[in-house]
Amino acid sequence: MIDENEDLRELVSAARQGDDAAFGRLVDRFRPELVLHGYRLLGRYDEAEDAVQDTLVQAWRGTSGFEGRASVRSWLYRIATNTCLARRAKDERRRRLLAGTTVRDGVAIPVSATVPWSQAVPQDAIEAVAQRDPHPDERLIGRESLEIAFVAALQHLTDRQCAVLVLRDVAGWPAEDVAGQLDTTASAVNALLQRARRRMRTVLGPDRAEWRRSSPTGDEAALVRRYAEAVESGDDQAIASLLAEDVLVSHQPHGGNAVPEVTWYQGRQTTVDAWAPALHGSMALDLRLVEFRVNNQPAVATYGRLPGTPHRAFSLTVLRTSGDRITEVVNLSPDRFPALGLPMDLPAKAVAGNERERTS
Repeated sequence: MIDENEDLRELVSAARQGDDAAFGRLVDRFRPELVLHGYRLLGRYDEAEDAVQDTLVQAWRGTSGFEGRASVRSWLYRIATNTCLARRAKDERRRRLLAGTTVRDGVAIPVSATVPWSQAVPQDAIEAVAQRDPHPDERLIGRESLEIAFVAALQHLTDRQCAVLVLRDVAGWPAEDVAGQLDTTASAVNALLQRARRRMRTVLGPDRAEWRRSSPTGDEAALVRRYAEAVESGDDQAIASLLAEDVLVSHQPHGGNAVPEVTWYQGRQTTVDAWAPALHGSMALDLRLVEFRVNNQPAVATYGRLPGTPHRAFSLTVLRTSGDRITEVVNLSPDRFPALGLPMDLPAKAVAGNERERTS
């Protein structure tokens, strides 16, 4: 957490007197954390950035009325939370989601496949929180609270349930403080929290312990590298050897705002068969995979090329692993490649360099 030290109080005092430079330095300390907070509430990184921009405009307009009884962090969180809740309340997608089901034909739908508007968080946005605080709360930047599936599950909560769970279980606020944020009572907050936790267990599955993850290891990096090599070479046997028997795969419709449902399937052989047309035959793509990270998870940016064309953005694939197997493959739209620092077309020299690396 950031201490409310003398320097911070001086910035607040100057900002209250209309010093926009002081206000800019003040909010710079909290902006990265607020964007992650908004991302959890909204499920989309670009919407979170917009909501935080609105938050800071409101904060600037209200700086002179900030009396300092609450911390700056609490004050900004209150504005950001209510800004995001207002956006959620206007979002028809969420009403459809809450009115829908997480079961189809008696089979539970993977939570990552229930939210068509999901986006990934750039890894540097997570690291920015740690860089601004030498002792960041692990809950704010931990893998568990940023995984794609966890954030998707949050979208299944009612607006106030989502806000309470994020403020209590992620941000670590006491019930009394959350009550102040939402203009309600501590007892109401506790009741909302219990309902939110029950709903999360239903959507994510009863074993929450499996979501508590450690930092990435060299074994995980090696697993992702083997996966990239197997897909690039179209080696069905190698791909199968890296997938869990009950692996879950989902494909987001291109354009994260789209209404169509996410396509999903389950099982090692089903997955190998589903990928075969893109890997083999006359319509096979020449694929190149670039390894990186989003949401504190391993990921690959996949580029595909047909004869006579460059390697173009194909999908953003976020992986979930357990031991030496990949347990979930979440394919997101490539629309956000530029926001993640990835080109939409892979330069020829990058392809050549990748080929040399693979064969060295």
